[in-house]
Amino acid sequence: MSLTTSLSPEALSAFHAETERAYAALREAGLSLDITRGKPAPEQLDLSAELLSLPGADYRAADGTDTRNYGGLLGLPELRAIFADLLGLPAEQLLAADNASLALMHDTLSFALLHGTPESPEPWRDQGDIAFLCPSPGYDRHFALAEHLGFRLIPVDLGDDGPDMDQVREHVADQAVKGIWIVPTYANPTGAVVSEAVAAELAAMETAAPDFRIYWDNAYAVHHLSDERVKSADIVGPCAASGHPNRPLVFASTSKITFAGAGVSFLGGSPENLAWYTGHAGFRAIGPDKVNQLRHARYFKDADGVLALMERHREILAPKFAIVERVLTDRLGPHDVATWTRPKGGYFVSLDVVDGTAAHVVALAKEIGLALTPAGSSFPYKSDPRDRNIRIAPSFPSQADLEQAMQALATCVLLAAAEKALAA
Repeated sequence: MSLTTSLSPEALSAFHAETERAYAALREAGLSLDITRGKPAPEQLDLSAELLSLPGADYRAADGTDTRNYGGLLGLPELRAIFADLLGLPAEQLLAADNASLALMHDTLSFALLHGTPESPEPWRDQGDIAFLCPSPGYDRHFALAEHLGFRLIPVDLGDDGPDMDQVREHVADQAVKGIWIVPTYANPTGAVVSEAVAAELAAMETAAPDFRIYWDNAYAVHHLSDERVKSADIVGPCAASGHPNRPLVFASTSKITFAGAGVSFLGGSPENLAWYTGHAGFRAIGPDKVNQLRHARYFKDADGVLALMERHREILAPKFAIVERVLTDRLGPHDVATWTRPKGGYFVSLDVVDGTAAHVVALAKEIGLALTPAGSSFPYKSDPRDRNIRIAPSFPSQADLEQAMQALATCVLLAAAEKALAA
């Protein structure tokens, strides 16, 4: 991508001057805009306001459990059944926990470090170098968690159908490689969807580490942006069929379905993995917030209730993603300075600008009052080798603010591209 191939030197200078004037006008406008994180908008949170009046005076679950009291590490059966249906798992292989699936990821990794997994010859902390594969661009919180716990991060390329399996197979021949992060449906930030074929390869591949884990974070399983409801690939069944029943740990939550700060998280996997988790988690807590689980079960009623709610989310989100697509197409498309994803679901758009300019684009945006996720955040150690990727999070701003933010971002991308072309 380069302006130098499409404009004469004179035209390039004129284009740069025009873009500088547009940028100066933005600086004078006193913007205060933020598209850094994929938070639900207030209007989306309002959709679940009924939760605040539930469960009402009756705190007993379907099996008679008094949800106000201790116990129940697996969570309420009626809520587990609803999300087992949505995630394609047997209900007995899914537990419901507190509000954050990231906490479940933290705990399972910490338990493996301290105690090992059912297949571990010894705790991970006693095995020397420990590494995790990081399909990139990917979810920054996954990478930050693994780095925080002392794991070595190994980037692998992420395509439209999942991680590059040639690279994955090469790395898992090293026994230090203990796992891989996967967002199977509408990946953060690209919107990639892992295919059944790639899932089958992940399930069946030979790994040097007997305790290799697939961290299958199905955070956006029901977060569709069109009439097409993309179905998540199964990973638990193929792993069991391939003789690796304990390989996958499946995560999900209601964080972007109901209340982001007061939802329910889920952990799915083999019976042995759930017994391993609860055997350690029981020392940390006597049970999850079952009152919150009961209010969610009564609010949703069934899996169709979840899907109906997500249709109302789509009515709010889809027009925002349409704004992103329109502005990028109109402003950047004619100049061959960027490519971007067109996701069918999820919360993000991944924008690739001219190589070597992403950090400069973010700095230019900050100067005019537009906050962007730091360049490189979607890569291990926050280091994008080509300095080109920027994650766009359209969900939280109003449509009017998002329009302003995208117009400003487009100007910054064009100015950075023009400056680089002039310096060439």
